[in-house]
Amino acid sequence: MIGKKIYNIRRKKGMTLSELAKRSNISKSYLSVIERSINENPSIQVIHKIAAGLDVDIKTIIGTDKEQKQYIENEWIEFVSELKKTGIDKKQIQEYKAVIEFIKWRKENTSNDEM
Repeated sequence: MIGKKIYNIRRKKGMTLSELAKRSNISKSYLSVIERSINENPSIQVIHKIAAGLDVDIKTIIGTDKEQKQYIENEWIEFVSELKKTGIDKKQIQEYKAVIEFIKWRKENTSNDEM
């Protein structure tokens, strides 16, 4: 569970395993073992280092799913704030939905072509 949370947060932040290992000052192989839940009980010191490397509160990693959901909700709030700063309003978002749908369609069709 902890490993999955670490993995998801790292990916959302666009960070590689190597980057997080370097930022956390732990070995890449050990971080990989944690993320793959081979070691499901890393020490609190290691979790603290990883949280610092991810620039998140330690509760985000060891907390409940409710706290994880709040973290995700905060990301959406930040995203919407960025949209507002660029001058995009609610009505304009409808225009961007068409672009998003096209990207989804293209991704699905590209995936199917590769099979």
